Amino acid sequence: MRVAIIGTGNIGTDLLLKVQRSPWLECALFSGRNLDSPGMRTAGDLGVPVSDRSIDAIVEAAGELDLVFDATSALDARRHWELLEPRGVPVIDLTPAKLGELCIPALNLADCANEPNLCMVTCGGQAAVPLAACVAATHAHVEYVEIVSTSASRSVGPATRINIDEYLGTTEAAVRRFTGVGRAKTILIVNPSDPPITMQNTVFARTEEADLPALTAAVEQMVARVQQYVPGYRLVVPPLYEGGRIAMTVQIRGVGDYLPAYAGNLDIITCAAVAAAEERARAAWQDEAVAATG
Repeated sequence: MRVAIIGTGNIGTDLLLKVQRSPWLECALFSGRNLDSPGMRTAGDLGVPVSDRSIDAIVEAAGELDLVFDATSALDARRHWELLEPRGVPVIDLTPAKLGELCIPALNLADCANEPNLCMVTCGGQAAVPLAACVAATHAHVEYVEIVSTSASRSVGPATRINIDEYLGTTEAAVRRFTGVGRAKTILIVNPSDPPITMQNTVFARTEEADLPALTAAVEQMVARVQQYVPGYRLVVPPLYEGGRIAMTVQIRGVGDYLPAYAGNLDIITCAAVAAAEERARAAWQDEAVAATG
């Protein structure tokens, strides 16, 4: 599958390296605004076609592309989708613009294979919503879910900082979508400590009673599922119950493709985006195989 990446910052460049490693994907264009940026230089070193004409270059190449990854900002992603949708180019959106179907591969990967626009939620949503879904699946009455996501300041770029409202709103929408719980809250902590901390997410859920054995079993299965595409995802505080609420914590270490391992917040969303793209590529290949034999 021929893909393009728009956005040549940290997320876009990390995504590029993962795409280069995929047996299902080929990066046909890496497009941004500055040919002198570190991301552009990395792409050039890899022999990937580059452009400093941003969305204009993507639009011109639309007929040769099967998919576009948007790794810019929520504001830019809306404008990009207005241009790409009429041309029939599917988009996997790594911004919190919430334009299409919310996608968390551990929860609804197969259902997303043919969606024209996929929103990869947020890094905190990718990390924590699968755990919240486990709570909802094992408890009949969950009153409230809260996610506290903590990332190193060095791994939180300008696009995330200007999209804080979208980040919070999209993460909370994903909690409601995948748990059915009406009340949800997200807290994002950008930690300036040196050395930088590793990304960490804590899920709190208010419920009158807790079935910890059932929840623990469900969480362990979910962690194993996420680890299939995010190797650095691990449970550091297993489910516990105190004062009428469930709590648990996961930590995400990046694989170090382009950024330091502490930047798990970037690694998890690029891993999720690649998993979604590969599922689309596999589904397309299967459809072609069936058509050829039938």
